[in-house]
Amino acid sequence: MDLVKRYIAAVQRELPEAKRDEIGRELQANIMDQLDAQAEQHGGELSEQQLSKVLIAMGHPRHIARQFCPPAPLIPVHFMPLYKHTMFMVLGVLFVLQVVFMTKIWLTGSDLGLLLFLKGLASGFIQDGVFAFTAVTVGFAVAFHGNQPTACQADKQWQPQQLPAVGAGWQHISLDDIFTDLATYAFLLLIIWLPLWQQWFGGVEPISSIFSPGVLKLLLWFSPIIVLGVLSSLWQLTRRIWSLRMLQLNIAVNLAFVVILLLLASGGPLFQLNTESWSRYFNPESFLLSVRVTLVIIALFPAYEVVRDLLRLRRLA
Repeated sequence: MDLVKRYIAAVQRELPEAKRDEIGRELQANIMDQLDAQAEQHGGELSEQQLSKVLIAMGHPRHIARQFCPPAPLIPVHFMPLYKHTMFMVLGVLFVLQVVFMTKIWLTGSDLGLLLFLKGLASGFIQDGVFAFTAVTVGFAVAFHGNQPTACQADKQWQPQQLPAVGAGWQHISLDDIFTDLATYAFLLLIIWLPLWQQWFGGVEPISSIFSPGVLKLLLWFSPIIVLGVLSSLWQLTRRIWSLRMLQLNIAVNLAFVVILLLLASGGPLFQLNTESWSRYFNPESFLLSVRVTLVIIALFPAYEVVRDLLRLRRLA
C-alpha cells in the first residue's frame, strides 16, 4: 500500500493546508473501495502493477486535487457577464475615440494617406485596447476576487411581468453593430464640421474643407440626420432589443443615407482637389467616376438595412 500513501501525499501537496487531512481521508476511502472491488473481481490481493493501473486510471494527483478543490478564477464566474459587458463598452468607446482622434490628425494638414490612416487607426486602437483589457481585468480581479455571489438591488426587485416578450434571434442588437455605427457617425460629423469649428472658435490655423462648396452645404443640412443616427444608436445601446419604434427610426435614418449618397453620386464634383497635378499619373475623370461608383456601392448597404428592417417591421407588427 506504499503506492496509495504516496499517491494521497502527492494529492495533499496540491491542496490548501486546512483541507489536506479531510480530503486525504476521503480520497483514501475512495481508493480502498476501488481496490477492494478489484481484489474481489480478481479473486485475490492485487499486485503492485495492478495497483498502479488503478491509480493511473484515477488520474494525475494534480488533477485529483483540482477536482476536490478547484482553483479560484481570476474573476469570479458570477461576475463574468458584468466583466464582458464592461469590456465591450470600454472597447467600443475607445474605438469611437480613436476614429475621432485619427480623423482630426488626418484633417489638420497631415500627409497621411489612406493606408497610413488605417494603420494609425488599427495600431492606436490595439494599444488602447490592450491597456483597457489589462486595466479592466485587474480592476475586476482586485475588486471582486473572493466575493460571494450577491444580488444587486435591481435583481432583488425584479418582476416576471417586466421581462421582454419572447422574440426572434434577430431582435437582439449586437454591441459591435452599435459601436460601428457610432464610429461612422462620429467620423462623418468630424470631417464635415471640423473646418467650421476651427474657423469659428479659432486657436489654430483653420483648414479648408475637403468637400466642394455645394457638397459641403448639402452635408451641413444633412448633419441633423447624422445626429439622429447617434441618438438612435444610443437608444439601441440602452434597450438592446429591436422594437417597432426603434425599427421605424432606423429605417428613416438609413433611407436618408441612401438618398444623400445617391445625391452626392449624381451631383457635381465631390471634393476640392487639384487634379491638374494628377494628369501625369492617371485620368482625373476616371477618378471622379470611380468615386461616384463607390458612393453608389456604399448606398447599397443602408438600402439593404432598409429592406431588412421593413421585413422585420412586418414580422414584428
